[in-house]
Amino acid sequence: MPHPTPIAAPAPAAVARPAGPVPVPAAPAPVPAEVPNTAADILAAARELAPWLRERGEQIERARRLPPEVVEAVRATGAFRMGFARSWGGPELSSIEQTEVVEALAYGDPSAGWAAMIGMDSGLYAAFLDEAVAKEMFPRLDMTTAGLLFPTGRAERVPGGYRLSGRWQFGSGITHADWVISGAFVFEDGAAYPAEGAQDSILLMVPAAQVEVIDTWHTTGLAGSGSCDYAIEEVFVPEGRTLTFDTVRGAAGPLAQPEVHMRNMPGVPLGTARAALDWVRAQVAAKSGPGGSGWADNWRMQVTLAECEADFHATRQGVYGALRRQWEVLSAPGGTLDDLTPEERAALPLSRLHAFRTARSILTRLYDLMQTASVYRPNPLDRWLRDTMTMCQHVVAQDKILQSAGAHLLGSRPGFPLSLGITS
Repeated sequence: MPHPTPIAAPAPAAVARPAGPVPVPAAPAPVPAEVPNTAADILAAARELAPWLRERGEQIERARRLPPEVVEAVRATGAFRMGFARSWGGPELSSIEQTEVVEALAYGDPSAGWAAMIGMDSGLYAAFLDEAVAKEMFPRLDMTTAGLLFPTGRAERVPGGYRLSGRWQFGSGITHADWVISGAFVFEDGAAYPAEGAQDSILLMVPAAQVEVIDTWHTTGLAGSGSCDYAIEEVFVPEGRTLTFDTVRGAAGPLAQPEVHMRNMPGVPLGTARAALDWVRAQVAAKSGPGGSGWADNWRMQVTLAECEADFHATRQGVYGALRRQWEVLSAPGGTLDDLTPEERAALPLSRLHAFRTARSILTRLYDLMQTASVYRPNPLDRWLRDTMTMCQHVVAQDKILQSAGAHLLGSRPGFPLSLGITS
């Protein structure tokens, strides 16, 4: 349908990166005098922290979660507050700006970028809660939320709310979370609710202190994300701490949309791929003599790096182009996701998927390019390869996204409609 002339969102800035090897930073982490609260300041703090995170990549992987000092260093950048509205005193970063920050942190360490991407959802979920309840839950802007949205738990209807039980996987960041959000099917008097038709499911938010973390996160990669299983047993959840993505209870706007929590995810694979490309180029430069002789003169090196750079830039432009167009439409008065053309709407999940898969492809080619040097630890290329292999197992990088986008383009039913922001 037609819509008024859109308001243009800011174009994404290029990721700042060093020309040569990442410098070894001094401890402790670079911490701003106060937590940044604008897009420019948060991005600058994230870029400044990246070398410090890079130096701690091995430590983060060994811990299989973000160590406390890393959590606090990321918190100090303002990354966890990115989704909170200006009416709350928050920075209310656009989806484009959020993705840039996640990309900058992932350039330092993919697990740190992943944890920031998940943890900052607190401000996004607040739009789907009554404001009074949300402000009671989040008295500080830098509180984090973890959890699994797919309904694998059981929510029994009781007076005033629900009794929640279940076990969930992939609680990224749960080891440092303040709140845990979990998907569950609704039951009433022991029977599926409603009695007829499709069973209802909801999202329920529980204080982290009422959640049992189960140490299952022994994985190929992305180890530092701490994405452990977790369990909740007969915990009462007041009605006000439940939400569904089809009901906005806070202020409307571009961030109060069903798929808002997926938009900044490409920042992790993009930041990881950029880090790997820069690292390999630095290695080649270090092994080359004056005038570019040696590795830099090698035909295979030149062609492979050029191919990877081409894929990276095309993929990154696809991600930010889709985000910019979405933001233009949603920022217009009365703009909704339905105002996007089918091609524009499909471009969002497709560009996301492509970022993950392209990052994996780039890391695989760079790993092969460096030959035997790739297999030794500590070697960030080894870790980045395993990280991209692992992050590509997420649903946003699976064929279900291709089916959903293709079905939408053909006017058919997507298998994962939420990836397109469809809730009905």
